[in-house]
Order: sequence, then C-alpha cells, then structure tokens
Amino acid sequence: MNNLNRREMMAIAGACGVTAMFGASARPALAAATLPELGYAFNALEPYIDAKTMEIHHGKHHQAYINNLNNALADFPQLEAMPLEKLLADLDGLPESIRTAVRNNGGGHLNHSLFWRMMKPGGGGARGAIGQAIDSTFDSFENFQTAFTTTALGQFGSGWAWLVASGDKLEVVGTPNQDTPVSAGKTPLLGIDVWEHAYYLKYQNLRGDYVKAWWNVVNWDFVNQLFANAKG
Repeated sequence: MNNLNRREMMAIAGACGVTAMFGASARPALAAATLPELGYAFNALEPYIDAKTMEIHHGKHHQAYINNLNNALADFPQLEAMPLEKLLADLDGLPESIRTAVRNNGGGHLNHSLFWRMMKPGGGGARGAIGQAIDSTFDSFENFQTAFTTTALGQFGSGWAWLVASGDKLEVVGTPNQDTPVSAGKTPLLGIDVWEHAYYLKYQNLRGDYVKAWWNVVNWDFVNQLFANAKG
C-alpha cells in the first residue's frame, strides 16, 4: 500500500478532524488545525490511565503539536488546505524549511488524534473482524499481543508501537518520536504512545505496567472501523 486510497484518507482525516479535501462547506477552504475533543472525561479511563495524565497529554502535549504545526504551515496556505495525512505521506515533497516541523508536529497531531479514539471507557473485550484477521496473521491473539508489547517495550526512548495494514497484510511496527506509519505507506489501525508523558505520572519508569494496563481500554470498535476502511 504505497499510496492511501481516498476512502482511507477520509477515515484518517475524519479521525483527525481534517476535512479540507473532503468536506464540509461550512468550513473555510483554509483552516488551521484544531484540538479534537476526547469524547470522554479525563478520568474515564481510570484506573488504567489517570485523569491528570489525560488532561496534560491532551490539553498540553497534543495542543503543542498543533500550535507548532500551524506555525510551520502559516506561510504555505496551499499546504495548510491539504489533508494532514497527505502531507505526511509525501514528506519529501514538502519545502525543506518546514519538512522536519511537519514530520514531528503533523505526526504528533495525527498520531494523537487517532490515539484518543483508539481508547474508550470499558474497552477491551470482543474484537470482531480485526480479531479474526489477527488470529489468521499471528496464529493467535496472544501471539499478536506479545509481538505488539515487545515492540512497545523495545522502542528506545520515545515513540509508538502500531498494528498496521500494509497492502493486504497486517504487521506490527514501531516508529520513533512522532513518526507515523502513514509516511511509510502503511495504514495505522491500533497504536500505543510510549512517550513518557503518556504514562509517567502513574507508572513512572514501569512502561511494561502501562502497556499491560492499556489493553483494558482499547476501542476495538474504532480499530474495526479503520480496518474495514483499509480493506476498501
């Protein structure tokens, strides 16, 4: 999957609140990125992820990526009007002066916009079609969970672990910093943020405890939605 198809772009764009290419006539043609709503209270994921972490992570860290992205694109209105995932899918096509800023901050905006929706109160549980595909690819959910957790724990420093669609296959991959699988032509289906700001207030240096707890808030309904769009 070297290029995202239109349906995949729409799915990710919707997850990020990015509608410049596909959407709404009520929205100006040129619009700065804005912080998406969580869709649940800061304390809704407790006891697995604490309210203060969610408040700071969403309102401070994610907002900082948005502010920096908007600043980077301010002098390039033709780029500001494009869907974010399209910019990230062709970083080499961006002006060199803003390429790193878009990679880091655009990636941070996209990754977090997906991440909030990949979690929900009362998550975990039934996995539906993506569960069947995981079993087929990894032989069992437990094998997938082990591979995903190993990637999350093995990410040196800051980054993410992902389940992605790559062509017609599922893969587990890691990305450093705020890099996104979209830049490698892959479609993110499930991801966990392993930057320390995602867990340090509650778990300190125990990243493994955070990852183990996180499985209890995975929003498999949203993962299945992304999976259905990736299959086209």
